[in-house]
Amino acid sequence: MQPDFVSRGRSVSDLKAHLILTTKYRKDVFTASMLTRLNEILEELLIRWECKLIEFNGEENHVHILFQYHPSVMLSKLVNNIKTVTSRRLRKEFAEQINAVYWKDVFWNGSYFIASCGGVTISTLKKYIENQKTPE
Repeated sequence: MQPDFVSRGRSVSDLKAHLILTTKYRKDVFTASMLTRLNEILEELLIRWECKLIEFNGEENHVHILFQYHPSVMLSKLVNNIKTVTSRRLRKEFAEQINAVYWKDVFWNGSYFIASCGGVTISTLKKYIENQKTPE
């Protein structure tokens, strides 16, 4: 499989992140139709941020989002925007289902987990760097 590099200006990158979002109080909110719609919203939203959704899945109380991004993207701002937009749109489109669980205008937990991920392991990279020929 060919690497999916992002080329812009004078840089070429291949940055990917794994984001996990949980519902407020880890309540079981999501249904299959809500997850399908959330996937569509995320694809649109990430395109606006010049990012790419690679994989998405979830359970009743949390979702996993794997996406590619450019180094200029501020991940904290992106995550905040993802949480704000998806909360607003899901609460509007699935009001009856969500209001049965939450009485206030909430959806996501205030915190999140995000980790960078790449094509090789840290040990492989470490060996590659160790084996570089240092000038004498």
